[in-house]
Amino acid sequence: MNLFQRRRRPAPAPDPAGGDGERPTGEPVEKAAARTRWPRPARWAVRVVAAVLVLALVLTLWVTWTVRRSFPSLDGEVRLPGLGAEVTVHRDRWGVPHIYAGSGEDLMRAQGYVHAQDRFWEMDLRRHITAGRLSELFGETTLETDKVVRTMGWRRVAEQEIALLAPDTRRYLEAYAEGVNAWLRQHPETSTQSLEYAVLGFQRSGYKPEPWTPADSVAWLKAMAWDLRSNMEDELGRALAATKVPAERVAQLYPDYDHSRWPSIVTGGEVTDGEFRPAGEAARARVLSSALQDVLGGVERAVAAMPTMMGNGAPGIGSNSWVVAGSRTTTGRPLLANDPHLAPGMPSIWYQAGLHCTRVSASCPFDVTGFTFSGLPGVVIGHNGRIAWGFTNLGPDVTDLYLEKVNGAAYEYKGEQVPLQTRVEEIKVAGASEPVRLTVRSTRHGPLISDVLDDAKTAGRGMAVALRWVALEPRPTADAIAAMNTAQNWEQFRAAAAKFDVPAQNLVYADVDGNIGYQAPGRIPVRSKGDGTWPVPGWTGEYEWEGYIPFDELPTVYNPRSGYIVTANNSAIGPQYQHLLTKDWSYGYRAQRIDELLRSAARVDVAAMGRIQMDNRNGFAPVLVPHLLRVGGPDVSMLRGWDYQQGRDSAPAAYFNAIWRHLLLRAFNDELPTGARPDGNDRWFEAVRALLERPDDPWWDDVRTGSAKETRDDILRRAVADAHAELTERLGSDAGEWKWGDLHTLELTNSTFGTSGIAPIEWLFNRGPLNVSGGASIVNATGWNAQEGYEVTWVPSMRMVVDLADMDRSRWINLTGASGHAFHDNYSDQSELWATGGTIPMRSRPESVRRAAEHTLTLTP
Repeated sequence: MNLFQRRRRPAPAPDPAGGDGERPTGEPVEKAAARTRWPRPARWAVRVVAAVLVLALVLTLWVTWTVRRSFPSLDGEVRLPGLGAEVTVHRDRWGVPHIYAGSGEDLMRAQGYVHAQDRFWEMDLRRHITAGRLSELFGETTLETDKVVRTMGWRRVAEQEIALLAPDTRRYLEAYAEGVNAWLRQHPETSTQSLEYAVLGFQRSGYKPEPWTPADSVAWLKAMAWDLRSNMEDELGRALAATKVPAERVAQLYPDYDHSRWPSIVTGGEVTDGEFRPAGEAARARVLSSALQDVLGGVERAVAAMPTMMGNGAPGIGSNSWVVAGSRTTTGRPLLANDPHLAPGMPSIWYQAGLHCTRVSASCPFDVTGFTFSGLPGVVIGHNGRIAWGFTNLGPDVTDLYLEKVNGAAYEYKGEQVPLQTRVEEIKVAGASEPVRLTVRSTRHGPLISDVLDDAKTAGRGMAVALRWVALEPRPTADAIAAMNTAQNWEQFRAAAAKFDVPAQNLVYADVDGNIGYQAPGRIPVRSKGDGTWPVPGWTGEYEWEGYIPFDELPTVYNPRSGYIVTANNSAIGPQYQHLLTKDWSYGYRAQRIDELLRSAARVDVAAMGRIQMDNRNGFAPVLVPHLLRVGGPDVSMLRGWDYQQGRDSAPAAYFNAIWRHLLLRAFNDELPTGARPDGNDRWFEAVRALLERPDDPWWDDVRTGSAKETRDDILRRAVADAHAELTERLGSDAGEWKWGDLHTLELTNSTFGTSGIAPIEWLFNRGPLNVSGGASIVNATGWNAQEGYEVTWVPSMRMVVDLADMDRSRWINLTGASGHAFHDNYSDQSELWATGGTIPMRSRPESVRRAAEHTLTLTP
């Protein structure tokens, strides 16, 4: 029966006194009812409210049922075909799984199954990203992204890499895929796989995920490499800026790394002495033709079309890691800390797990705990029973942009016309009757990316830009993961690092025997000419790659005399080094601060390492604040006596960062094109540091004001006024009540439906906002972009401290949680702890894992 149908009134009941229908008082029943009946509008209002409540209840029940359908089974027994023996999965209160198996293949098969249980939507989305197939899910809105990925050919390269991998690696990848596919067969309806599929069904019905393949896993390494690709944006930014101002002024915005002020990771010499190659390019490119702005803008648009999976290569994104020898710890054994800085997302990019062989042997060599990527077998960062390791981005220059002279179907090279290499990609688009056909053109230097998003293209005579990038050359990087997971000592760890071709990372190391070390791996080009800081002419043949730096000549250090090693994307080695790694290091603000805190501590423990990770000191504030106090302005006096810490409750931090933002907008936005404008990271710290000593430098002049010539102090005063006006409007007139965390907020946003623009859908998947401490180029690196506002755009995506004296005393935290299922208990249960610097136990011993287990799942053959 329709719940909203009006019910018929029953006949009046006989009078209990046996009379003629009158009440004992003598008043007719009908008159009494009429006297107490509500007015008609009120009665209809009640009915409408009741209908809305019933509808809300039905909707709530439907949503609850839909949401919970995809929650995984965490207890009991589940059959997993292909297993050689039973596998046990223990989970603690945080949902972190520890998997115990008798063979390496069974372990990876179970890892694939468990990843799919918690994160299959994320895995499916990632493989659509890396294959350039997002439009199959979301229609034309993601077509630009697909075009750029197809042009670079990530999936094609990944498929070529499978054949290059070691037999063990291929077996692990295949076993992992079997585990994922077993879960898919057990959950044939997408509504049982993840809530996102239910929402997707509203716009794209009938979608069914394909079986998982090893290439799906390997392709994710291309996404890692893209987001950690080093200086491509700096190279592009220099060129775009040079279309507006002379190269001498551009050079002011890209100061050299000052090795006399900032630390290098390796201070000694593991290789022969030498010199950097001369820059040269700034002198060659005194003025770039403004006609190049369009073609360079095409490259900028292509880069901007890429999703922020891990960080989208944004300048300033980096990481912290350091390792301390037993001579400086309270336990007499090393401690290792790591917190990679990546783009935030919901769920976090990391997935915590333990992979344990019930008996470690040659056939089952794993006993490793750490952070994994869903979709990829093995552990990326963590520890095994003997060693621990961490990553930060080395940031070598592994990309070059080549300006190409294109003439129809050919391009010029050394005075000759060479045919362009072409291929046609077909991109299926949800809702479209026909696929989109994309013609990809390449030169000897790589694919032309400048005109990917330009329908007209440069089909006739004109200029284009080709991208050469090491990740587009097939290499067996996936071999490095298993090798690193099973390494038992420094020699084996270095052998594993030698396989880590791309993305090149700073690797820090510690072992239970008390040793610490650092190794820079990677496939880093040696150029015949140039320093990689500017786009170069491709037609001359002068700027080719001659080869790659031999692994044995890459920077390394083992048991340094200092007793600790710090990496924070700063220079890996000083100017005595014979090879050019890059000229675009992250400056040493974070590295210097960590070094200072370690040097000042007599002995450190796990808690002290965690406190360093949460250090909020702004290293540039001591330079700028004296100038602000000198020029004055409303409430600037609050900066006097400030300790330069950027806690979320700090009023001075709020004011300082607002002033900093408006200073950048005032000083640079009037002359720089969009792709070259300041985001506020440490490069801009250094650029402004130098300009503060030059009060009449042209950068201080606002060209928009005509004949007036502004100086440093004019811009500083205006920045103070702008900041005060903004914060008064946003946070109130009482400056003492301003809080940095009220500006500096983190929204944990689902990478697909979290920005749908439909509030109820966003409410389902997003969490936050969180009010956070820290800031750009600070140890607690919660970055933000001065062009966009104060909202957090990259974060310490996880934090980990490993205690080599007792692995069970290690601590870790994830940005969100283990689960990718909205409303699951482990969807965002670590977020508040993360925001305040809290951590949870990083257990790895079998007995402690069993004691902490709240769920146990047995996978049977």
